[in-house]
Amino acid sequence: MTTPSRPVLRPGAEILGFSDVGVTYPNGTRALEGVDLRVGAGEFVSVVGPSGCGKSTLLGLASGLAQHTDGYMQTGTDRVGYVFQDATLLPWRTVAQNVEMLAELDGIGKAERRRRAQEAIDLVGLSGFEQSLPRELSGGMKMRVSLARSLTLEPELFLFDEPFGALDEITRQRLGDELLGLFAAKRFAGLFITHSVSEAVYLSTRVVVMSGRPGRIIHSVEVPFDVPRDPEVRYSADYINLVGEVSQALEEAH
Repeated sequence: MTTPSRPVLRPGAEILGFSDVGVTYPNGTRALEGVDLRVGAGEFVSVVGPSGCGKSTLLGLASGLAQHTDGYMQTGTDRVGYVFQDATLLPWRTVAQNVEMLAELDGIGKAERRRRAQEAIDLVGLSGFEQSLPRELSGGMKMRVSLARSLTLEPELFLFDEPFGALDEITRQRLGDELLGLFAAKRFAGLFITHSVSEAVYLSTRVVVMSGRPGRIIHSVEVPFDVPRDPEVRYSADYINLVGEVSQALEEAH
């Protein structure tokens, strides 16, 4: 059994929108206030801000795992992928079985989910490791499995909660390059949470900066580099200047 095809969003169509959104927790803590943010199809938007400013809360709202208490938000698709800080793999399942899991839970037939899983495994560079167990994988490989698992749902909106934060710098840069390759190939809309300004600028078409709690958007920077993106751009004056601009806005956010 295969799932029916769904319409593809036109480039630039709004896929995620926050209008004057706020979140107040039951204990009275005000996490977000007056958040205005739009993400169009084919955009990759990174969010940076001080610890505790509500970045993960923003991602929770986008995924439907959290609810806003005021304002308005909408999503233009139900095809949403979510990659957490931890790969969250089932230790008794092989790579192939872990990658198939979300498609299986979504009711996709065995033949189709195996096809999607193999395509995703190939895309993230894990061909040959289909029968490996999570304990046999490095941290970077586990994160690739997590990416592949979400890719099987063919997401139009991809949410990333600091997925590379626990990795060493070399692995982090390599996975960043691979994520950019996936973005170039699939052109999903992305909302990426990170504490790394350089990572945010390198991966994104736009970077937004949040203030301290209650979090709100205080600065936005368009990133002009083409996708696919040459890794050498990290050493260009334009890239260094953009990192400096975002870093300065982040300093002012505290």
